[in-house]
Amino acid sequence: MSKRDALAEAGKTAVLQNIHGLMEFLRKFPPFNQMENAHLAFLVEHCQLRFYAQGESILKPDDGPVQHFYIVKQGRVVGERPHSARRGTETTFEIATGECFPLAALLGERATRTEHLAGEDTFCLLLGKDAFVRLFALSTPFRDFALRGVSSLLDQVNQQVKLNAAADLGAQYSLDTPLRELAMQQPVTCPPHTPLRAAVQRMHEAHVGSIVVVDAAQRPLGIFTLRDLRRVIGEASAGLEQPLAEVMTQRPFHLPPEASAFDAAMAMTERHIAHVCLVENERLTGVVSERDLFALQRVDLVHLARTIRHAGRIETLAALRNDILRLVDNMLAHGASSTQITRLITQLNDHTVCRTIELCLEEMGDPGIPFTWLCFGSEGRREQTLYTDQDNGILFDAASPAEAALLRGRLLPLAERINQALAQCGFALCPGQVMAGNPELCLSRDEWARRFAALVSEATPEHLLGSTIYFDLRAVWGPEDGCEQLREQILADVAGNPAFQRQMATNALRQRPPVGRFREFLVTRRNGDAAGTLDLKVQGLTPFVDGARLLALAHGVTVTGTLERLAELVRRGVIDAQDGAAYEEAYHFIQQTRLRQHQQQARRQQPYSNRLDPDDLNHLDRRILRESFRQAQRLQSSLALRYQL
Repeated sequence: MSKRDALAEAGKTAVLQNIHGLMEFLRKFPPFNQMENAHLAFLVEHCQLRFYAQGESILKPDDGPVQHFYIVKQGRVVGERPHSARRGTETTFEIATGECFPLAALLGERATRTEHLAGEDTFCLLLGKDAFVRLFALSTPFRDFALRGVSSLLDQVNQQVKLNAAADLGAQYSLDTPLRELAMQQPVTCPPHTPLRAAVQRMHEAHVGSIVVVDAAQRPLGIFTLRDLRRVIGEASAGLEQPLAEVMTQRPFHLPPEASAFDAAMAMTERHIAHVCLVENERLTGVVSERDLFALQRVDLVHLARTIRHAGRIETLAALRNDILRLVDNMLAHGASSTQITRLITQLNDHTVCRTIELCLEEMGDPGIPFTWLCFGSEGRREQTLYTDQDNGILFDAASPAEAALLRGRLLPLAERINQALAQCGFALCPGQVMAGNPELCLSRDEWARRFAALVSEATPEHLLGSTIYFDLRAVWGPEDGCEQLREQILADVAGNPAFQRQMATNALRQRPPVGRFREFLVTRRNGDAAGTLDLKVQGLTPFVDGARLLALAHGVTVTGTLERLAELVRRGVIDAQDGAAYEEAYHFIQQTRLRQHQQQARRQQPYSNRLDPDDLNHLDRRILRESFRQAQRLQSSLALRYQL
């Protein structure tokens, strides 16, 4: 072999080794870890490595349409924008090793809106625009990531969780299963004139617990179940030859076939029903029963809710908290969304609260005063986790201040007993005394109205810190009309008071997400158990909760859930659709991380805590959590701009 040939061969070997090394590096990070070898090799072969000194500009808006796709090989890239209210610039994001940019500008064939700078000495892999377009067409994982960003990363996390759960508990479990896959495809039906005797005979022959009453076009008119049969027999209210139309439950609840098993389970839990009809184009296509859903669950949600609602003692309710924990454990293991889990916990907590009130009324005697049990904060937003304390109050009607004082005196002993009983059931007493047993939160409708009016008209920034949770109120037990009137009053008062909105915006900026300029996370430095940790609730979720609440109240949005508020604000054009989707994904992930932490703490019999050491996370979770905190920063920046703060 000639010297020239030897050098060429050595050079070829070096190139191949370099390509292999770069491929091994990229395989550590999404989306490259999901790409086919040939496609990843194409990317590496068409890349060039470039060095940027600390502070050097990599990309800026004046450069025009983006011509390269960048991957951080080593170092750190920061995004700088002019500050909306102050002189100078602000860091809007940081991009670490293995991450890439600027996808939105590259796909949109435009300039980047943010200057990208080397936060330290940095090496980047650059892929030309033509090669990027080719790779976009070749690789589905790469294309999916380019189009969906963090959403795609979250899918990877959830897919892995579900694969692990399938190996552990069986792949057949999924509350995301479409109802059409669970339902009896040929439900037992009959016309409305069918005699009761004949209908029961058909149910017996078909071994089913329900029969749907339909018209000639197969539209459901009613449903008759074994529970209805027990009622009819117990009341002796019908003869066996009476038409079924006279004893059926009219207008049965229904869902579309594409709805999920979770949707059906929640409906059964909320409405105290055991069957859900499936209706498509007004025609009955199937029926899903509680038994169908039971096959999916190691702990049956509907049965658990019914057991709570019929518990005979406070001690029984307290014991059932372990069943709720097991149900949440299963749902987390199978990748259920944080929204599904918090809705489920809140629904079961609502049942527990209602049954606790009823048992306390039986124990202490009914005071003879109609009242509404109000909840605030996370329970009002239906966003409770296993780690929760009490935020509640009582609303009643009174004709005068004197009568209000008299009725309050009669209600307070009951309220205090309910608070103590709820504490037995796992709902910690509120350290700030935001509880119905506090005379300041056991008020007549007029007193509540004056209190809320004062919250808006006389608010100070310090006072707002502890009062914003009242704007998330909801009725859990008792008449709802008084609560609805208060909500309408709040919306009107806040929408018409720009100064108060600005104070709320200032309050919403108090809790800054823990992402710093020169390090990944800003963690607590003080000594003790909290050292080196961040607070998922206060620093992560609160910016979204406060921001969504402010914008919802300012624009007359009546829903109270954070994600519901964001969705409605997007629908009304208050928030950009892409921003809304990013906020939703970020909120989901932080809440999911928090729920998983609570799950681990419960298993280890440790006290619940929202504090997390980010070093305990794997690379992918750290990356998504960091990006999620940045989305909270973006929401806060938009509020600062909107309210000129």
